[in-house]
Amino acid sequence: MKRDMDLVRKILLEASAREGACMGKNPTIEGYSDDQVAHHVCLMQQGGLVEAAAWRPLDGSPPTAILTRVTWAGHDFLDAARSETVWNQARAKAGAAGVELSFATLKELLVATAKGLLGLP
Repeated sequence: MKRDMDLVRKILLEASAREGACMGKNPTIEGYSDDQVAHHVCLMQQGGLVEAAAWRPLDGSPPTAILTRVTWAGHDFLDAARSETVWNQARAKAGAAGVELSFATLKELLVATAKGLLGLP
């Protein structure tokens, strides 16, 4: 399954909105299956964006996870990605360049886009 940064952002938005409550289950994200969300929670745990209870099923299916909380790094990324304007402009720049961005490069582009909107160097 391909990593979907739009889904990562949506999961972080949902998780941060309900943080403090017992998570116990992954958020439901319209247009995505529970398996897609669980797989991305697992990827996000590997990337340090969230803490999660993860496991690899014995039947050979892909690793899965249940989100327990958003980490400091996850909140930092979400702060950069929260604005629809910043998110859409950064994604458009990447699309216009015809490149897939790594997580680190996407975060840098989000911060640079926000700075540009604020008139900062």
